[in-house]
Amino acid sequence: MQERVALVTGGARRVGAAICRTLHASGMNLMVHYRSSADDARALQSELNASRPESVALIQADLLNGAYLSSMVNETINQFGQLDVLVNNASSFFPTGIGEIDERAWDDLIGTNLKTPLFLSQAAAPHLKRSHGCIVNIIDIHADRPLRHHVLYSVAKAGLAALTRSLALELGPEVRVNGVSPGPILWPQDERWSDELARQRIVNTTLLKRVGDPEDIARTVRFLVFDAPYITGQVIAVDGGRSIHL
Repeated sequence: MQERVALVTGGARRVGAAICRTLHASGMNLMVHYRSSADDARALQSELNASRPESVALIQADLLNGAYLSSMVNETINQFGQLDVLVNNASSFFPTGIGEIDERAWDDLIGTNLKTPLFLSQAAAPHLKRSHGCIVNIIDIHADRPLRHHVLYSVAKAGLAALTRSLALELGPEVRVNGVSPGPILWPQDERWSDELARQRIVNTTLLKRVGDPEDIARTVRFLVFDAPYITGQVIAVDGGRSIHL
């Protein structure tokens, strides 16, 4: 797998960085996308290139600007010569209750969580077909169980789950397309989620009674990339059982 190449959106921090580290440890070269986390991206690049020189490159882009999407794929090809895996991880997340929804929120949440994965996958598809590669979309258990006061986010992730199945249908047999739906893994970096009692109530709805780790998501992505040649069109919940206990 030394020559395989993955493009990971939102790969500089949090779950995205865990995915990058896990795929890199498995021998993959990486194009790591970031929007504003330049310091985190450069630190991750230095860390990974220290163990395997010139195996990680960076690309900065605002994914809401569709003009960047094809160029991200082209830059990956120019840098590494091929593309084998696309991980659509980048995501916006904030509340939108009824009565508060406007077009700015629509463009942001639908744009990052649904529109960008569609058009980036479309741009990557010819290269992935040549390499018999795969796409992994990071979805959310709230695609199936909407999160209160997060109408647009829940709708966008539901669309991403449907997109995962549709792309599997459209791109097979050459390209496999699957999704991973996290439950409580990392708390949003927002003061609305700082209440320990509220967090504990969420943890209590998991069957395992604990929060997961970013590595739980990363290992599932790795499984879908390396060890699942007969799996496509599926979404795996990695949520400690929360989705069946809500």
